[in-house]
Amino acid sequence: MTAAFTFPGQGSQAVGMGKALADAFPAARAVFDEVDAALGEKLTAIIWDGPAETLQLTENAQPALMAVSLATLRVLESEAGVSVARDAAFVAGHSLGEYSALAAAGALSISDTARLLRTRGRAMQKAVPVGVGAMAALLGLDYDTAVAIAAEAAQGQVCGAANDNGGGQVVVSGNTEAVDRAVEIAKGRGAKRAMLLPVSAPFHCALMQPAADAMAEALAGVTINAPLVPLVANVLAAPIISPDEIRRRLVEQVTGTVRWRESVTFMAGQGVKLFVEIGAGKVLSGLVRRIADGAIGTAVGSPNDIAGVKDAIAAARAG
Repeated sequence: MTAAFTFPGQGSQAVGMGKALADAFPAARAVFDEVDAALGEKLTAIIWDGPAETLQLTENAQPALMAVSLATLRVLESEAGVSVARDAAFVAGHSLGEYSALAAAGALSISDTARLLRTRGRAMQKAVPVGVGAMAALLGLDYDTAVAIAAEAAQGQVCGAANDNGGGQVVVSGNTEAVDRAVEIAKGRGAKRAMLLPVSAPFHCALMQPAADAMAEALAGVTINAPLVPLVANVLAAPIISPDEIRRRLVEQVTGTVRWRESVTFMAGQGVKLFVEIGAGKVLSGLVRRIADGAIGTAVGSPNDIAGVKDAIAAARAG
């Protein structure tokens, strides 16, 4: 049985995440200390003590989620003998989780990743004035239908598929009026539910081009190494290892669709049966089980999860 390591995206954050790991394991604490030093501030105080509305700010949530994922991975390495190079056929992450995946696979340093995500969060927030853009979840429709609805709703504005999450869940993003139209059209096309999401900006659509430009500049200034194992890129749903291509696809990702359903389908088609979600929450584990028949999705983000995930990875290693 083959394993893949996956890393969660924005929305999985919660005040207090990662604190039990940091309290119990020096390897986890070291990651949080490194992130604080890289940012020149105590992000850990916000992660562990809140308030929630401050943690939810995009510029904080993105590096915070990465910090929890990498702290969790370091504990898996030190306490469970887990090795990305040996135990993972692929790494993949949902949106910002792609940066966590690259740090986990040694393509980016933790310090550079923290600074990149702080830049990314600020740039995505600034790209579109509040109220101009929106996102909505269309549930119970396949991807092609959702894309057609978004195209019909655009009417000269921006409206497109931002996330193809799988399990009949597609998120559309764009100008507020166009997204409102998409919600109404979807309700008439048999969607189980169609609802606006409580987000601060319209991520993963053409309105994010200023943020993509900012990330192109930021990424040009950091060292990217070939990852220990291939990254299944959001915008391709296919594996990449070239540092130059990684840099290019991370820029494209800001305005492009997160092709999560296809990414999981690809990995399952390559023999992956165990998907280990590393970090906060269990969103990706739930999606995996709805996308790939027979796949095992397991999440690790607290000390209580370590033993079970160690056993699951050992079983995968043994085949």
